[in-house]
Amino acid sequence: MPLQIVRNDITRMAVDAIVNAANSSLLGGGGVDGCIHRAAGPELLAECRTLHGCKTGDAKITKGYRLPCKYIIHAVGPVWNGGHSGEEQALISCYQRSLELAKEYGCESIAFPLISSGIYGYPKDKALKIATDTITAFLENNDMQAYIVVFDKRAYQISSKLYADIAEYIDDHYVDIHDDQLFYKLSRKSFAASESFGLEETPICGIPAPSGPSSLEEAVNQLDESFSEMLLRKIDEKGMTDSQCYKNANIDRKLFSKIRNDKFYKPRKTTVLAFALALELPLAEIKEMLEKAGFALSRSNKADVIVEYFIQQGNYNVFEINEALFAFDQQLIGA
Repeated sequence: MPLQIVRNDITRMAVDAIVNAANSSLLGGGGVDGCIHRAAGPELLAECRTLHGCKTGDAKITKGYRLPCKYIIHAVGPVWNGGHSGEEQALISCYQRSLELAKEYGCESIAFPLISSGIYGYPKDKALKIATDTITAFLENNDMQAYIVVFDKRAYQISSKLYADIAEYIDDHYVDIHDDQLFYKLSRKSFAASESFGLEETPICGIPAPSGPSSLEEAVNQLDESFSEMLLRKIDEKGMTDSQCYKNANIDRKLFSKIRNDKFYKPRKTTVLAFALALELPLAEIKEMLEKAGFALSRSNKADVIVEYFIQQGNYNVFEINEALFAFDQQLIGA
């Protein structure tokens, strides 16, 4: 996925650049800033002294020193003052300037904390939306792997109302036993009973059961439309370009190329869901696309229930759905 939310220590991210939520002096501080300075070593502070600070909304770049990254991009976020002092634009600028610097220095991967969401007091749900919106807008025209890194769940939060609405939907729709598993158990019992009574398969109403294909070649020729074929057909029907589809799906261009060039490509379930959402397919067609790849939506899978919640709300935004999946400790949608 070009953009991922991960739970990790940002100082351990093996990427080309990490972003430091710095203060205007660039000389270290608390939170993420202090952790990065300690992990990078005193050489980082020495270089930062030569930068002579940084304005709010701007960013400057240094070497990574003892960290596994090549560069550290120091972005100075705004202090939250109620949202009426230009905080939003300053925070957007932090992400934009950081991404521009990463591109300028040839970075192919970058990891961000949630800038300003710590001691600067920016509401975490608002900070997260700005982060995802700004990064995804950049990724529409640039190839780069981006991460939003949170250290623990206390550092991450979707809106309390959205969380409560999803939790209520899960309570109403989530079941512990998969219908397919129940059907399998009942089928096994029925089969065992028929064996014990010596029952044999008989035609219904005297009509012989239809015979299957007589050869492997005939069976292959009778195969239904594949996932890849349905995906490409739907892209054409929606009038989308390939790049619009895979970027909306948060899917890497190289993976999409594999799917396009392989009629029988076997994707993961999360990949199928990402494309189905990017195409804004109705629920019935999403189920059909999943079926083409050998999957199904299940009421015994919390991730599936959460995805269904968003579809019912008419929200097909993969990034917003992934935020919710992350908040509920579920696997994210994408490759």
